Amino acid sequence: QVQLVESGGGLVQAGGSLRLSCAASGNIFSINTMNWYRQAPGKQRELVADITMGGYTNYADSVKGRFTISRDSAKTTVYLQMNSLKPEDTAVYYCNLAQGRSVYWGQGTQVTVSS
Repeated sequence: QVQLVESGGGLVQAGGSLRLSCAASGNIFSINTMNWYRQAPGKQRELVADITMGGYTNYADSVKGRFTISRDSAKTTVYLQMNSLKPEDTAVYYCNLAQGRSVYWGQGTQVTVSS
C-alpha cells in the first residue's frame, strides 16, 4: 500500500502563487510516475502535470509556463509550484502515484483563486 498526503492549498488572489506538496510513503516501487490532477466544481478531473522517476515532465496546455512540477532527491515527495494563478485554476488538487498496475490517490487539497 501507498499513502499520499497533500498540503499547501489555500486562498490566493489572482496573479499570486502557491506551492503544493505531496508526500508518499509505504511500498513505493523504484519506477513510478507521480502526477497532479485537479477537479473543479461540475467538471471532470483533469491531469495538470506529471513527472517520472527520471525527471521527465508533462503539463496540461492550460498551465504551461505557469506551473512547475518537481520531485525531491528521495523521489518520495512531489511539488507543484503554481505561479500567475487565475480564477479558473480554482479546484481541488489531487496527488496521484502510478506504479505497476496500481494507482493511488491523495485526499485532495483545495485551491481557491479570487479575482
